[in-house]
Amino acid sequence: MELLYTIAITLATLAILVAVHEYGHFWVARRCGVKVLRFSIGFGTSLYSWQDRQGTQYSIAAIPLGGYVKMLDEREAEVPPAEVDRAFNRKPVLQRIAVVSAGPLANLALAVVAYWFLFMAGESGYAPVIGAVEAGSVADVAGLESGQEIVAVDGAATPTWQALSFRLLDRIGDTGIIRFAVKYPDSDVVYESGAAVQQWLADQEQPDLFGGLGIAMYTPEVPPVVSQVVADSPAQAVGLREGDRILRADGVTMSRWMDWVDYVRARPARPIVLEFERDGQVQQRVIVPELATGDDGETFGRVGLAVALPRMPPEMIRKFDRGPLQALGASVQRTGELVGFTLNSIKKMVMGLISPKNLSGPITIAKVATASAKSGLESYISFLALLSVSLGVLNLLPVPVLDGGHLLFYTLELLAGRPVPERIQVLGYQLGLFVVLGIMVLALYNDFTRL
Repeated sequence: MELLYTIAITLATLAILVAVHEYGHFWVARRCGVKVLRFSIGFGTSLYSWQDRQGTQYSIAAIPLGGYVKMLDEREAEVPPAEVDRAFNRKPVLQRIAVVSAGPLANLALAVVAYWFLFMAGESGYAPVIGAVEAGSVADVAGLESGQEIVAVDGAATPTWQALSFRLLDRIGDTGIIRFAVKYPDSDVVYESGAAVQQWLADQEQPDLFGGLGIAMYTPEVPPVVSQVVADSPAQAVGLREGDRILRADGVTMSRWMDWVDYVRARPARPIVLEFERDGQVQQRVIVPELATGDDGETFGRVGLAVALPRMPPEMIRKFDRGPLQALGASVQRTGELVGFTLNSIKKMVMGLISPKNLSGPITIAKVATASAKSGLESYISFLALLSVSLGVLNLLPVPVLDGGHLLFYTLELLAGRPVPERIQVLGYQLGLFVVLGIMVLALYNDFTRL
């Protein structure tokens, strides 16, 4: 069932993104008087199709990794004289530019609409208050202290953990000064400082943003009190119950839940003398953690206990309620920020400032889409918007075989007053296909190595 759920969510996600992208091409082509022969979601054999009054065939095809809009074009087939004026290649260059750019722009418009709904529903997050600072770290050099709230990075406001993470993501691979603005609780005085970095986190496949600064964000302490015992686990076998408070392991005091977790993970298949409190009485058991293996192949101990996470204090929760126009402005701003972030990331990857291992393919997309869908509708819509921005920006890159490659040739035609020679276009498409296939292979390789 889990596999079927993943497949269903992935297909639905791809179908939405592809349908919006291709509809952008389709809608503008129709407005420019171009005859559309086929609108297809997917490639290959058609599974279901129908035709409208204008002769356009709509198709859902067997291979769901993309789609296309096929237009009347003299370069692809003979066109009846009565319909020559409806051929794409006969349209003025500005109209051809409009048709080609409409697909990526439709993806960006989808992101704006998605964020508008999210912002209209209300946005919330945790205040980025520092819990601890590592000695000698970037944060320590900048003079950051436990208890301070980071209100801005490089002049951009960071009202929540998410906003702070986004600003730090944009600095990965950079060399220079990261500037912070912080304040203490119950104070409006803002202190500014900075610290130098050298190709910050450039060599990390999965960068730890907060750890890279040397800070741990504030979270309420989690006491070592059991909230759930997993069936058929070592914990159930020795009789642990909900409400038991873990006191000591092999005589070592367990003050926090993570103390217990770290102790167990480090001792797979090794007996642990456990002391715990139940109904005011101290009891003792010997528990042997089972051997478990993580996604990265690392082995660790596990006993089958869960804890109830405490709630954040109300003063640590930031809520943003916006009206329709405010939400629209914020959604356009968020989409623009993501466009800039995507372009900056591509530039850094080309320059070698970001590891190419960060490139992801369809397997990673499927996993993240499934996880976001399980987290709730808001999480899924947010992921869909992010993916739509990425698809739109990537398609606008000036690489032949992508929409951006066609735009490049049409722009040169507009400037020169004549089309780019066909042999140059063919060579460009061949090189572009080689580049795109190479990136796809690298992305799939990264996906499989993560598995």
